[in-house]
Amino acid sequence: MNRVEKTTLQLQAVAVLRMLKETRTYDELADETGLPAGDLNRYVNGHVLPGEARAREVVASVGRETLSRELEARIRYDPEGYVDNSGVVFDQPFLDLVAPVAAEVLDVERPDVVLTAATDGITLGAAMASHFDARLAYAKKSKETAVEEFVEARQRLDSGIEFTYYLPARALSAGQRVLVVDDLIRSGETQELLLDIARQAETEVVGVFALIAVGDEGIESARDLTDAPVGALTKME
Repeated sequence: MNRVEKTTLQLQAVAVLRMLKETRTYDELADETGLPAGDLNRYVNGHVLPGEARAREVVASVGRETLSRELEARIRYDPEGYVDNSGVVFDQPFLDLVAPVAAEVLDVERPDVVLTAATDGITLGAAMASHFDARLAYAKKSKETAVEEFVEARQRLDSGIEFTYYLPARALSAGQRVLVVDDLIRSGETQELLLDIARQAETEVVGVFALIAVGDEGIESARDLTDAPVGALTKME
């Protein structure tokens, strides 16, 4: 391992520890990692970097179960049962840790483009695009003034309300591999629109991923629309 690779690994370990520390005391973190609380304090506060062996151990310990627990600890519900995941989508370092785990969960080939919906999906999309060294594209519910051509996907809900997502036509090219991501999947309506956009652009969907699946409806709906792997980091009832 050269110096750059070693430093990258050490910084990843610090990012992991800082993420875990947000919902734990140093003593709790010490019990979980097996590392002395004093050392953890110095790592988290940037006074010193962990050695290579210790950094590798810390990074390797972060998998789906660890991130799922951390994700669930950050989620809040209002009295009507709506999900508040602002503690997740506004935390880019946490999402950067999610990306490699998500790639492992789906076991997808590297996409050319990560496609999501504005606005809450953008930070997760950016993390996934960075991990795969891919481009990021996001559809909006309104048209950009200076853009002439769009790919449009429209859906009418049972209530009669109709909504549309627009993606600049230049954002996707025929034959590109596309990974569809979003922060939350509940009914699957947003994912259906994104998959429709990918289909219209004649791209190849390599996977659909969400941070949180609320129930089974959205996941099953997405699976009915694509043969690509569909998954979520954690499921909430």
